[in-house]
Amino acid sequence: MRNLLTLGTIVAGLLASISCPASPPAVGLASDARSCLACHANTGPWSESPGLIFDMLDKTTMKSLRQPDGAFEITAKRGVPVSVITVLGYEVQEKMLSPHRNGWIFVDTTMIGTNSVSKFAPGWEADVLYGCKIVGDKSPAYPQGAITTAPLTVRPTDLAKDAEISWQVMLTSGEAVKGKPKEGLVSNYFTRTVRLKVTD
Repeated sequence: MRNLLTLGTIVAGLLASISCPASPPAVGLASDARSCLACHANTGPWSESPGLIFDMLDKTTMKSLRQPDGAFEITAKRGVPVSVITVLGYEVQEKMLSPHRNGWIFVDTTMIGTNSVSKFAPGWEADVLYGCKIVGDKSPAYPQGAITTAPLTVRPTDLAKDAEISWQVMLTSGEAVKGKPKEGLVSNYFTRTVRLKVTD
């Protein structure tokens, strides 16, 4: 876990050292952008509807960590890693464009603009803070979905406290025009809150 965290901070540092509008790392890492909408349009066909697939599953039980208020909650014992699986996409519907590529980032927005290389919750280690993946994964929970799945492992250190992070997602299709991220790419933006709870 520590090696993964170190690699992640090195990559983030390199991104921050060059002024590139990379997405999703641009959010808080390569720039002080607070959301994906700083670069990308929100004009695609996907919406906050029953067809949206936006879930986080406990890796062991495969049960959703969604709470009644729509946020997700990860509870971890101090020093002990906990792994989850993210599931993102949209239910396939007739005559409707399906997402082709999904991008996501986990970021503590209170850390954006600070000198800290890591923009994740202070005191918490995490291995995959952001990513971009082509749709095509399978999940028994969403058999009709055009989805991506990806793991995330977090570990509260001795300094960790309860925290909230922003989970920002872009569903996209098409190809972005270099230097013009709002052209050529059909996209929609979604966000959820993830609560990190530490127990001793």
